[in-house]
Amino acid sequence: MENIRNFVIIAHIDHGKSTLADRLLEITGTIPKEKMKPQYLDMMDLERERGITIKMQPVRMNYNLHSTFYILNLIDTPGHVDFAYEVSRSLAAVEGAILLVDATQGVQAQTLANLELARKQNLVIIPVVNKIDSPQANTEEAAIELSKVLGIKKEEIIMISARLGTNVDKVLLSVIEKVPPPKINLEKPLRALVFDSDYDTYKGILAYVRIIDGEIKMGEQIHLMAANISSQIKEIGYFAPELKPADSLKSGEIGYIATGIKEPGKVMVGDTITIPNFNIGPLAGYKEPKPVVFASVYPQNPDDFDLLKIALEKLKLSDYALTFEQELKAIIGRGFRCGFLGSLHAEIATERLKREFGLEVIISKPSVVYKIIDIKDKEHFIYSPADWISYSLIKEIKEPWVRIEVIAPSRFLGPALNVLESVSGRQVGIVNISQDKLLVTYELPLRELIVGFYDNLKGATQGYASMNYEILDYRQGDLAKLEVLVAGQKEEAFSEIVPKEKAYQEGSRIVKKLKDILPPQLFSVALQAVFQGKIIARETMRAKGRDVIAPLYGGDYTRKKKLLEKQKKGKKELKEKGKVRIPPKVFLEIFKSH
Repeated sequence: MENIRNFVIIAHIDHGKSTLADRLLEITGTIPKEKMKPQYLDMMDLERERGITIKMQPVRMNYNLHSTFYILNLIDTPGHVDFAYEVSRSLAAVEGAILLVDATQGVQAQTLANLELARKQNLVIIPVVNKIDSPQANTEEAAIELSKVLGIKKEEIIMISARLGTNVDKVLLSVIEKVPPPKINLEKPLRALVFDSDYDTYKGILAYVRIIDGEIKMGEQIHLMAANISSQIKEIGYFAPELKPADSLKSGEIGYIATGIKEPGKVMVGDTITIPNFNIGPLAGYKEPKPVVFASVYPQNPDDFDLLKIALEKLKLSDYALTFEQELKAIIGRGFRCGFLGSLHAEIATERLKREFGLEVIISKPSVVYKIIDIKDKEHFIYSPADWISYSLIKEIKEPWVRIEVIAPSRFLGPALNVLESVSGRQVGIVNISQDKLLVTYELPLRELIVGFYDNLKGATQGYASMNYEILDYRQGDLAKLEVLVAGQKEEAFSEIVPKEKAYQEGSRIVKKLKDILPPQLFSVALQAVFQGKIIARETMRAKGRDVIAPLYGGDYTRKKKLLEKQKKGKKELKEKGKVRIPPKVFLEIFKSH
């Protein structure tokens, strides 16, 4: 058992984690060369198409070095900031981390963020610079940056090409020599930490576990401490990377337990698995992820509501940061208010609903949670415009702020600052992290970050800038509710919470969009955007025309005039008494138009 090594690969997005994992699988013979394919540990088609890792993926590699047999448990992790919670969970299950830096890009924002997470877990860090074979590689500069960040000598960094396999054997050797073996506590009662989960139709919920104390054998009874339920094991094993059954899992090992439990929500990430009827304390779990971005998710077909509910419950097993609760909009029907860790997280989750569960869904514009302090000093959390309280009761409005770190080459400082200064934030500082690279720190409202900001930053810097952010606190905001009137009737589903300086722009956009997509009526319809009791934008839909005199041929004109006057009078009465019926597809189009 002293020859076990548990480690992860951490890096900024697109620095070559999955390619390095491929080479490690080849060197150890875990995957035969004839079966090898790029990004082998990226199990989802979505990951392969986008070229990013979305889910952490464990794998057990057996390796014989100088006649000594080693068990190497690797966890491949995502690099995007929206999936940092996946990284934090995997770090708690290991003793070491390979910190990978792309020689063509150097140290990036998420490199620093993941390094900070690894240091908090007191992990051994193995520094590696990748892509030294690239014509664009600046290996020397990347090594200097990494040595400066880690406070080590440049010579301690391993220079590799994961694509060609150059020096990857040195990385493996470094893992064996520098990462300490896990502490073995076989004599203690079973305690296993759940760091991930998945669902199997026949075996129930699969708990991905790190065995901290004791041993677990096939067929034994287990008890989940937080959920306070017991079950008999259907199967245990490890990741090869496919599920491979085993007779037992012992202290220090990483594997899975097929719990046999079929109800999603009963097996929770961070729970401790032990044996029934044994008085023992739970392991330290994980900090509960707090969603920062919220959006409404509705099935395109209202009859699919129950299927959507089941799909979200199963999706949460492999995406623990996802939250959801039922909501009802009178026109659209039933759906869910979902919480995500960022805009990419929301996009990936809805795409997985489509691919893995065959569901077509509509997602609203992502928004954040606001806070209102009323005149009695009571706090109100505002998850949607429908939660907004009367203006006369509002004492203070607050919104979440973030600290954002942007790393960019010096030559792109101007364009990067232009993007940062286009939002309502403030600069904290600019620091040189190398001869040609700057770290710019800003604080800004989270709402500015969640829609389009990252794309604008990448576009302005030709893709060279990288970004990481952390939630700070709630600060006072100059916000109000924007409402939309259709023929004088308020339509709550079109309401938004916007900054006062952007009210006209957003109000004008909504009424123009409505004018384009609302079906024509027999009378003219006023479309109005209302902000703090004032109409700030208006569009008018012309009445649907009908030629009432078409059947008449010749004759006295007064007869035609009477028909036209009658039509005019009828339209006036319709306008005074009539109500516009808005089809559900109009609401869905407004959802999609953001």
